Amino acid sequence: MPAGMGPGSKQTTERAKDFKGTIFTLLRYMRGHSIAVAFALICAIASTAFNVIGPDILGKITTKIFEGLMGRVQGGAGIDFEGIGKIMAILICLYLASCLFSFIQGLLMTSVTQKICFKLRAQIVNKIAHVPMEYFEDHSKGDVLSRITNDVDTLGASLNQTISQVITSVTQMIGVTIMMFVISPILAGLTLLVIPVSLVLVGIVVHFSQKYFVAQQTKLGDVNGVVEEDIGGHTIIQLFNREKKSESAFNLINDDLYNSAWKSQFLSGLLQPVMMFVSNMAYVMVVVVGAMLAVAQMITVGDIQAFMQYARNFTTPITQLANVSNMLQSMAASAERVFEFLAAPDEAEPEVPEKPKLVNGAVSFSNVEFGYVPDQTVITDFTSAAKPGQTIAIVGPTGAGKSTLMKLMLRFYDVRKGSVSVDNLDVKKWERATLRKNFGMVLQDSWLFEGTIRENVRYGRLDATDEEVEEACRIASCDHFIHTLSGGYDFCINEAATNISQGQRQLITIARAVLADRPILVLDEATSNVDTRTEVLIQRAMDKLMEGRTSFVVAHRLSTIKNADVILVMRDGDVVETGTHKELLAANGFYANLYNSQFADCE
Repeated sequence: MPAGMGPGSKQTTERAKDFKGTIFTLLRYMRGHSIAVAFALICAIASTAFNVIGPDILGKITTKIFEGLMGRVQGGAGIDFEGIGKIMAILICLYLASCLFSFIQGLLMTSVTQKICFKLRAQIVNKIAHVPMEYFEDHSKGDVLSRITNDVDTLGASLNQTISQVITSVTQMIGVTIMMFVISPILAGLTLLVIPVSLVLVGIVVHFSQKYFVAQQTKLGDVNGVVEEDIGGHTIIQLFNREKKSESAFNLINDDLYNSAWKSQFLSGLLQPVMMFVSNMAYVMVVVVGAMLAVAQMITVGDIQAFMQYARNFTTPITQLANVSNMLQSMAASAERVFEFLAAPDEAEPEVPEKPKLVNGAVSFSNVEFGYVPDQTVITDFTSAAKPGQTIAIVGPTGAGKSTLMKLMLRFYDVRKGSVSVDNLDVKKWERATLRKNFGMVLQDSWLFEGTIRENVRYGRLDATDEEVEEACRIASCDHFIHTLSGGYDFCINEAATNISQGQRQLITIARAVLADRPILVLDEATSNVDTRTEVLIQRAMDKLMEGRTSFVVAHRLSTIKNADVILVMRDGDVVETGTHKELLAANGFYANLYNSQFADCE
């Protein structure tokens, strides 16, 4: 697989699977804002109506001026400036009212669309916390991020413009049509010939551009996925001199985005010049035929001037509706991606969750079988039990399934067969949040967020006092190095936690687990990123921390689990040996070989 490409980088150029369904779903989101939308639409109609009346009034002014000039030539009174002034005052008031209604309509629609975007983003973030882990095996993080940012932004912008534009354009077409027939049915009939030509041209463009709008949004998600992956792994990329490889992989996906983007934008851009050509043809017909009618004294000069404006205004909403069709495609493509994510299945929860009367930390695995993908099995018929307060060490080669067992215990994944129980209650009968409140966990890959050290440690228990936070850090042997940092506990860790060492990050996560004070403790290679001296200090702290708790220790360094009550030796997804450190060494089996391979040169 090329550098920079993850398993979630799916590529497709399909049309929106359910255009109508997506639009109806979007309309349901607008139900709570129906009053604001209705008032915005009324304002849009009023604004357009005032604008539609304008050309007719301007035509009357033109007629008065023309009649005045002709009267002066014939020795009459000349131009009636007072009458023209009154008409112009009325016209100015109309345009001001149109501007005011347009402003109110824009304000209301912007508010509605941003509230919908706010709601969608909140739902997506909430959804991320509830979708099963399997979802992120099929979708890259960048793709999910693109749905939160790009797709919601596109949806908001398109929705804001589409609704008001449709109402404005339809109102303008109806109003202009009425005014044209009032002025001259003959000229109106000629102008209406533009409609079938326009609809055919718009239909052709829409037909060819839809799939490219869908592809554009999909490729944008792929690009975000690659960029997110490359930024996260930039150190490794530079270490192995894979900058060119990564750049080439990005260019391939970026080319796909370029191809779909320029095709969609090019096709949508054709609408404007095509509709302008049709508009100009209608404009020419109006001028020629209107002049003939004026000569025949069937209409006035002012009527011709007004009708020319109406003819121009008649084709404008057709062009706007064509652009709306493009926006609808883009909006539907974005909305569909957002709704697809929101429709993803949540982690399964019991209909009637149960909870043991007393949580003492007993954990058992019974004939467990599990695999991350259907045709691959990682854990095969695993059976084991941990009594309350015991320290269970799990050792074995890489890929034996050690960390997988911990994920099953916390229900990050569910078993295929068998069962995992905590306090004699199957974990599937627990509510996940309740189950996980009983676990403290330190992973091999430490995770810290941007914020102070105090805030990161307090993440283990949000109501902890400053004194409790500092005590937890002393137990985890990180109090000393914290005081060497500028600001101490108020030292701000940056976004990727690169301003402290990897070992220091691990110590802080251990302090977080100490502060959480849960009855069951999971340590998955918790000391793998610290030096030997620090490891000894942490081991002492862990021995103290594990007192009275059921503890699961996943370890490659076998020196850290000598004092475990039970050591489970795993290979190929099953337990091959069980016993204490001394018992397993005496058995001279697989564990003894692992141990001796690490310490033969030291003893």
